[in-house]
Amino acid sequence: MSAKNSIFEISCPDCGAAIKVDAATHTVIAHTPAPRKKTFEDFEAATRALKDQEERKQMLFRQSVEAEKNKDDVLARKFEEALRRAKESPDTGRPIRDFDLD
Repeated sequence: MSAKNSIFEISCPDCGAAIKVDAATHTVIAHTPAPRKKTFEDFEAATRALKDQEERKQMLFRQSVEAEKNKDDVLARKFEEALRRAKESPDTGRPIRDFDLD
């Protein structure tokens, strides 16, 4: 095999994937993905993670229900604040247009 026809095998130091590169054409000939790592070591850890995920979903749902209940009050307060600011600094005229600056 000559040097021009050699194939290099490179492994990714981060994920562990293997890539074969043709030296003559500078193209990837083959790719072998890295083996997948186990997400959980045992079934107890997996069930704990599922329970935690379910509890988090329930907490987020309760928060959204509370936010929906208070939505009218929050919007009313925001409107009152915007109205108060509008009264404190009234509009002094029409807005400046681009051709007014010429």
